[in-house]
Amino acid sequence: MRKRTHLPAILILLVALSAAPRMAQARQTLTPLKVELVTRAVSKTPVLIAYDKGIYKKYGLDVKLWLPPGEFPDAIEMGGKPMDSPDISVDGGVPMVSAILANRGPKRLQIATTDCEIRFSIVGQKGMKNLEELKGKRLGISNDGAMTGFIYRALGKRMGWVPGKDFIVVERAQRFDDLKAGKADAFVADDRYMALAKAEGYPVLADTSTWKQPIAGNGVRVEWNWIKDPRNRDIAMRFLKATFEGMAIYYNNREETLRVLAKYHGMTDRKVSNAVYEEGLKMSREMFPCVQGFKDMFTIGYPAEIQKYKPSDFYDESFVTELKKSGFIDNVYKTVK
Repeated sequence: MRKRTHLPAILILLVALSAAPRMAQARQTLTPLKVELVTRAVSKTPVLIAYDKGIYKKYGLDVKLWLPPGEFPDAIEMGGKPMDSPDISVDGGVPMVSAILANRGPKRLQIATTDCEIRFSIVGQKGMKNLEELKGKRLGISNDGAMTGFIYRALGKRMGWVPGKDFIVVERAQRFDDLKAGKADAFVADDRYMALAKAEGYPVLADTSTWKQPIAGNGVRVEWNWIKDPRNRDIAMRFLKATFEGMAIYYNNREETLRVLAKYHGMTDRKVSNAVYEEGLKMSREMFPCVQGFKDMFTIGYPAEIQKYKPSDFYDESFVTELKKSGFIDNVYKTVK
């Protein structure tokens, strides 16, 4: 008598076995991580790419992301009021140091940077032809403690001008609309505002990237006390690995990057978004903290309170150094053009 075969039962067993790895992955416990992006500058795009493509989850992180609301029309919104006690803050080293000097908020240090040289443009009113014409006129910036505050100091040093005497600094006049409204005669324009201004025929008086001036630019910032915990150090390392992968995609895949810029920056004008993308190619690939940029803050005209600190109080190179020595960075970038 032939032995009966129970095919349905065998099939059920096979399906269950094949599904087991997927079920185990689904049950993987992700570590919650609160991350704030203080602005939507193009230098933060690698973080947005990694977030949008689920790369942080690949490294076991459940990232809750906050973006400033209402900054750009048509951009996706992700929260209203500022995030309470973010674990990781992504923004400039200059405003980080300025906040510490003014006793505003927690003390942070930078563990990686996407910007190690100034690269914003100085855009003037129509009819202006060169930077020399700015003498005696008004220069618009965001605020004195911001990246644009460092740039006007670098401008003064380069031109031999005294800020407040040879040119007037106007705060809260960093947008293209501020220039058109006559709030300033020129302004320090980030990537997006520079592209918009050029598209409407406004003159670029200076491309500051040609100055090769180091700056403590946009980067990954963590609180001094938070990063002392070995568990948080591991979390930060995983965050950096995912962000490096986001950076590699930025350099390798223009179309994917433009899609992310359209989604999170509201950039639907192809000409503008391509101009912004090209500026982003000037980012620092290896993301070492910009040591010289922090050092220069001690000699370029910041408040005397800065002398209470050492430049090394504001950065930690060990994270990126470890990733570099391990071969991780070279491996991530092996296909980058």
